[in-house]
Amino acid sequence: MKSAQIIEPNKPLEINETELPKPNGTQVIIKVKSTGVCHSDLHLWEGGYDTGDGFMKVTDRGVKFPVTPGHEVVGNIEDVGDSVEGVNIGDLVLVYPWIGCGECPTCKKGDTNLCESPRSLGVFQDGGYAEYVLVPDAKFLAKIDNLDPDAAASLACSGLTAFTAVKKALTNSPENILIVGAGGLGLMGVQIASALTKANIICADLDDEKLESAKKLGATHIINTKESDAVKKIMSICNEKGVDSIIDFVNAPPTVKMDLSLIRKRGNIILVGLFGGSVELSLVSVPLKAITIQGAYTGNYNDMLELIKLAQRGVINPIVSKHYKLDEANTALGDLKNRKIIGRAVINP
Repeated sequence: MKSAQIIEPNKPLEINETELPKPNGTQVIIKVKSTGVCHSDLHLWEGGYDTGDGFMKVTDRGVKFPVTPGHEVVGNIEDVGDSVEGVNIGDLVLVYPWIGCGECPTCKKGDTNLCESPRSLGVFQDGGYAEYVLVPDAKFLAKIDNLDPDAAASLACSGLTAFTAVKKALTNSPENILIVGAGGLGLMGVQIASALTKANIICADLDDEKLESAKKLGATHIINTKESDAVKKIMSICNEKGVDSIIDFVNAPPTVKMDLSLIRKRGNIILVGLFGGSVELSLVSVPLKAITIQGAYTGNYNDMLELIKLAQRGVINPIVSKHYKLDEANTALGDLKNRKIIGRAVINP
């Protein structure tokens, strides 16, 4: 089978012929129809993350090259191991990629996405930038009847991450929610928030075209942060009290500084993006304002099932703006890096 592999960081992916494995036990082979192109793939390709005081290499987290990226995978079941139950060859499925060790307390609770010894598909084991992918257990599959495969792929990561972040943002019953970033994650967040709450949804970004997309998807207010009075405009929307909950899908020093200037007393800041860097934090302001600052990292399998149901009801409609062939994987990642993609892009092997 053909696979687009990262051989080493910052080098072009290579299209290689790799052996199609034979599934054993609980394993399942998926014939890939659609694989989402995600910013996490970019970080894997670049070899790590900017932490603000250094560079965190993905190899220090356990990644081994060469590796086939791609963790947003939709396809048909091609073959199964002899212990597989509950699914059939030919089923159209979405793969839950956030696989853990299966033994720690976090995994046993069902939060495999937060396992400290992750085995995530497309990161620590070969993923969906390929014609076929091996999934270690059928329990990580979810049937997606009546959903478009290209749109459904994003539910495994960008949709799931946005869903988890929005649920965290709703814990303080907000009147106003600020969504920072109108990329694929942010636009999904706008849709989910508009479906789950009556709060004002303010979307902030640097790109007017993306902001117009956010407005069409349910944002009640849009703000271009290039404008010198952007913070003042947001405060005005919130009756000068500040924002109750902020979901920062960028999580870069300028956006977090803005978040901290806008958050109201008892407010809630959810940091999602992996842009990197660092900020100075006024420590006394955290207890005095009783604010919560927390991260959101994808979600568990049951969260993904909830999200699939929202998509099947038509409540959310993931935007897919670009399609690439497998041998165009380098172009896909380059376009994502250069902000040429609105919503999501997919690779169709």
